[in-house]
Amino acid sequence: MATYLLEHRHTAPKLCVLLFVFLLFVVGPITALSVGEARLVRSNTFAEVEVEDYTKYYNYVEMTRLLKFMAMKYPYISNLSSIGQSVQGRELWVMRITKDPNADVPGKPKCKYVGNMHGDETISRQVLVYLVNYLLTRYGEDPRITELLTSTDIYIMPSMNPDGFERSREGDCSGDAGGRSNAKNMDLNRSFPDQFDKINVQQDDVPEVTAVIKWILEKKFVLSGNLHGGTVVASYPFDDSASHKMQGYYSSSVDDNLFKHLALTYAKNHPVMRTGKPKCPDTPDETFEDGIVNGAKWYDVPGGMQDYNYLNGNCLEITMELSCCKFPLASELKKEWDYNRESLIAYLEQVHIGVRGYVNEATNGTALPDASIMVAGINHNLTTAKFGDFYRLLLPGTYNISAIATGYMPMTVVGVQVVEGKATELNFTLAPLGNEPTGGITVPFTTTTVPTTTSVPTTTSDPTTTSDPDSTTIETSSTTSEMGTSGANESSTPQEARPPAQPEHQPIQPQDFRHHHYNDMELFLRMYSNRFHSIAHLYSIGKSAEDRELYVMVISDNPTVHEPGEPEFKYIANMHGNEVVGRELLLNLIEYLCHNYGSDPEVTQLVNTTRIHIMPSMNPDGYEIAREGDVRGYTGRNNSNNFDLNRNFPDQFTTITEPRQPETIAVMNWLKSYPFVLSANLHGGSLVVNYPYDDDKRGRTEYSKCPDDKVFKQVARSYSQENALMHKGHPCEDLYPSAFFEDGITNGANWYNVPGGMQDWNYLNTNCFEVTIELGCVKYPKAQHLPLYWDQNHRALLQYIHQVHRGVKGMVIDIKDGTGIPNATIMVEEIDHPITTNLAGDYWRLLVPGTYHLTASARGYNSVKIYATVPEEGVELVDFRLTRVHSEPNGQAPKDPGATQDPAEVVFQSFIKDLSLGQGLEQLVQSTITESSFRYRRYKELSEFLRGLTLNFPKITSLHSLGQSVEYRTIWALEISNKPDEPETAKPKIRLVGGIHGNAPVGTELLLEFAAFLCINYDKNPTITRLINETRIVILPSINPDGRELAREKQCTSTVGMTNTHGKDLDTDFFGNASQRVVEAQPETRAVMDLILERGFTLSVALDGGSLLATYPYDKPVQPVENEETLKYLANVYASNHPKMHLGDTGCPSNGQMDNIPDGVLRAAERQSHMGSMKDFSVDFGHCPEITVYTGCCLFPPAKQLATLWAENRKALLSMLVEVHKGVRGMVKDKSGKPIVGAMIVLNGGVRVFTAEGGYFHALLAPGNHNIEAVADGYQQQRQEVVVSSYEAASSIIIEFDMDNRIFGLPREFVVATAAASMTALVVTACIIWCVCSAKSNQQKDGFHRLRQHRDDYEDEIRLTSMGSKKSLLSNEFQDESESDEDTLYANANKL
Repeated sequence: MATYLLEHRHTAPKLCVLLFVFLLFVVGPITALSVGEARLVRSNTFAEVEVEDYTKYYNYVEMTRLLKFMAMKYPYISNLSSIGQSVQGRELWVMRITKDPNADVPGKPKCKYVGNMHGDETISRQVLVYLVNYLLTRYGEDPRITELLTSTDIYIMPSMNPDGFERSREGDCSGDAGGRSNAKNMDLNRSFPDQFDKINVQQDDVPEVTAVIKWILEKKFVLSGNLHGGTVVASYPFDDSASHKMQGYYSSSVDDNLFKHLALTYAKNHPVMRTGKPKCPDTPDETFEDGIVNGAKWYDVPGGMQDYNYLNGNCLEITMELSCCKFPLASELKKEWDYNRESLIAYLEQVHIGVRGYVNEATNGTALPDASIMVAGINHNLTTAKFGDFYRLLLPGTYNISAIATGYMPMTVVGVQVVEGKATELNFTLAPLGNEPTGGITVPFTTTTVPTTTSVPTTTSDPTTTSDPDSTTIETSSTTSEMGTSGANESSTPQEARPPAQPEHQPIQPQDFRHHHYNDMELFLRMYSNRFHSIAHLYSIGKSAEDRELYVMVISDNPTVHEPGEPEFKYIANMHGNEVVGRELLLNLIEYLCHNYGSDPEVTQLVNTTRIHIMPSMNPDGYEIAREGDVRGYTGRNNSNNFDLNRNFPDQFTTITEPRQPETIAVMNWLKSYPFVLSANLHGGSLVVNYPYDDDKRGRTEYSKCPDDKVFKQVARSYSQENALMHKGHPCEDLYPSAFFEDGITNGANWYNVPGGMQDWNYLNTNCFEVTIELGCVKYPKAQHLPLYWDQNHRALLQYIHQVHRGVKGMVIDIKDGTGIPNATIMVEEIDHPITTNLAGDYWRLLVPGTYHLTASARGYNSVKIYATVPEEGVELVDFRLTRVHSEPNGQAPKDPGATQDPAEVVFQSFIKDLSLGQGLEQLVQSTITESSFRYRRYKELSEFLRGLTLNFPKITSLHSLGQSVEYRTIWALEISNKPDEPETAKPKIRLVGGIHGNAPVGTELLLEFAAFLCINYDKNPTITRLINETRIVILPSINPDGRELAREKQCTSTVGMTNTHGKDLDTDFFGNASQRVVEAQPETRAVMDLILERGFTLSVALDGGSLLATYPYDKPVQPVENEETLKYLANVYASNHPKMHLGDTGCPSNGQMDNIPDGVLRAAERQSHMGSMKDFSVDFGHCPEITVYTGCCLFPPAKQLATLWAENRKALLSMLVEVHKGVRGMVKDKSGKPIVGAMIVLNGGVRVFTAEGGYFHALLAPGNHNIEAVADGYQQQRQEVVVSSYEAASSIIIEFDMDNRIFGLPREFVVATAAASMTALVVTACIIWCVCSAKSNQQKDGFHRLRQHRDDYEDEIRLTSMGSKKSLLSNEFQDESESDEDTLYANANKL
């Protein structure tokens, strides 16, 4: 070897260079391997979506993906939504295509195409997807398409029967393979209501039809096409006849000529259809003149969709049969698209023929929706849409057209000229009944052209040209100057034809002026509610201390429901029982509104646009002892418990120590139940409008300004200015000569301090702005003076209601699905008073005129900021569309869930959302009222009751013994589920616990009743059935049966029975660490601890007594509380569904409990701190959140109170069954799909839950954004961010683990790259040393020997150093304190 090196020493440098080049080309790429792999994978994750693919049919998943892709690509002209679901849970997708697709804009008629109604008739499905793409891609480039989308609101449903399509087979021309019908084997085109025949179809069998019917009625389409297959022809109504003759009977509609024109429009643009000879193989001789046919003449089709559109909607629809073969080969798709493209577009353009316009109210120009449009000689009316707009398709000609609306004089315009091409514009202005004599109004017609784009009309049109003066005559002379703008220019009407001026309308004034005692008032309210039931509805919000009803009359055009966008207003009077003027004025106001609705324009407008709640008496008990003629007295001022109700509300500056009164509680609960915007509290004793704040921090008489001071001044002046005496500012000069209020208004605290007042509580705790109106100097005037009070105040009462229509209003909407977002916050910059949206997402925000910076925000959404200008009069409409905050692991783009989401999961999410929003839970409670017999059950009867449930409901119940008490009574656990004996780890599991304190048995009885309630309603009520099928419910009615045996009824504060037989409070006996436990756990405690330690529970609720609130962990004094936001939120959910608890008034003065607890929710340690509680143990060791609910002040109330307590807690208990399905849930698995059991899920870096069998986990979280980390031995840690909603079910997420290939805790790619680089450096260094040493060997003969010796020494040193490093590494990794044989080996090596 030495000889060889000496001989080749001159070639060494060349070898070094070659070796270095080799390393660059070989080792370099290896070093970059991991980076290269990553880039390769990433580059393959994006693929361009192919839309116009003529080589295949799109299945449901592909079509969904394509539609979503197009909607995302063209958001400014398209919006994708679902109108419902098929039998198998597939979405019925509709693509809306128009300019500004997220808003309804007047002046754009709506038209639609529906395809694939028969699942095996598939050409329609494909060409409609192609049409969507065609319209979207050519907008802005093709003038024809641009104009169409600008002026038309187009809706395209490619598949009405997606289930049927999935069963169909390509190449099946006759439909032999099935798929025509839906998944319930129902023909959708035989399932619509029919004019000639009764269609016996269950809605559950045809959800597709139900969804389309709702869609048709909601949207008021003008024109429609229903695309089919099986031949080539355009068919028009009617589809059947009264005789149901199978063929040959022409069943014409009154618009027969118009339908022929529409059908011909499609047919003449189709190269095959227009021939009338489709030459289909199965019917080669069948012909259709001009390619069109009357439906019934072809063959009778009862229950068809096109007839339903015409008879029940505003919509004219025809049916287009596109191909002889129902499901032709995909190779035919391009040809079929080319055949139909021009027909589809030309047909859409027909929506702009005929007559169009608006119907408005005469006095103020308000739009009149649902007014009827009648064409003389054509007995088919249509109705106006929500902007008062209408579109009546007509062929060219001259028509007499009328507009009719309930409560208004009809109007007819004669001689309306319709020409080819663009529609003729015709606007109507209707006067309220009472302004005109009977007989209606007839005016001549003048023409005008329709602009390309139309905005909301604020005034009626005033055209100046007349198309045919000879044909436009006035048939009656009943028009007035304010109504002459409907069809004719006033100046074009001959002077002698002008109608005489009509006398000004005078509203009907109240006639009944007297003082109404309670019984008299009750009869008055019942009478008006019954007589005017269409606009008046009477309800009670609770009872007074003496059990008198606290009545409220609501007056509106739809009085029993909140209509989104319509503000809620209220008047409250007689809060002080001896201040009676307001009580009588409100009864007069009810009379005035009811009698003048439909005849007086102002009253009609207020009732139609406002939901007005009127409470004549908040203190009926005090009124009954007050005396007529009282000027300044106090008799009857307070309620029957002698408390001033206007000092009884929670206060921001002062602690109110008096017990909360039933009247106060009822009103507080009422205000939390309705989205009131504006209110007034009517008092007596002075003459002024008083606005917040009513008190201040220091209790001084000085101006206490609230953030909305300007708004309050504005609304206060609106009242005082209509009351001449009040506005002067010098009230009660005889009684209070020095009093002066500028403009008749005052800040409350600047007048005198009123802690505990109602108006401040309204402003601080709800969205409602309230003022207090003092109506007169005499508190209880003589009845003979009441008419004078009405004269002075009735205009002011009406004007104040008008103030609710000031500021800004609108909706906060989820931009993805268009649903309203409840509890979103609306902030106005520089005004520190946020308001929140109602359950439907609507809001009202009172503001004075000006420009404002508004911000809408909601948990889980990105905030949106908008500038808005509030006008001098009226309201500014401001809608917010929020996008959800979404992110995926490792910063990837959000995945599209729609294409892969399980349809059953989508249905269930909708189910939970329905229960969480609106009146879902309340309706469930009302629909499941059952007869109950309440009594307290001792241990023996309790055991028999539980066994009875298992015997009567064996399929859904299972009874288990957890253990026994000290006295050997069984601790029972009842499981309710559709599979109670199976683990079903994928379902959430809720634990309901009662009786931890034997002296508080209300929880035990409530849970027994709840168990019976669930079982009895299973298979009877679909909602209860669904909840039980999707949830595992475990009920422990009594975990301290020994203590219960000792306790006695009607003992509200007794501690007898609180502990177990050993005298141990079980709620201080739950310890998880042996070091914390002094003695062995009690047997009852041990039984429950074992259950908790099984884990698998998602939520736990424990019922106790002695107060009225909900508490959350911890009982032990810890700071801070981990995951407090979620724990507090869960307690809030229960309290908010309890009619009293959420008010925050414990109402328990006898037991020393604190008062005024915000929202009725408290951290447990703040109530009574102690160690060893069950809820703390559940959180720390069971990894399950638990709240404790205290159901009432009395620990052991009389049995007769159990029914009331059940009524109060039933909705809240049901809310827990809904809440347990929220948060975040999912499955953890590895790359091969194997579930990982025992993986740790860390929530927000703190709280931990663990995966169960199947890798499932479920954790409840407060609404908002949360970070999730998943950790498992041998796998790489995964992170993900999730968004939790307060009203949506937990979306299922999949966490997929990669094997942990890290080396020394570092990523494998980094270690590989570092090692490769290090090896490269070592090899290069060795080469250099070799080369240098080889060169030196020429100078010394024995150099080679020294080099070899040096190399041997060097390698020994490297070897020993390496062995030492290995020992150090092993020592650090395992930290073994004992010295092994291996250690000895390393030590010897170091010595060497």
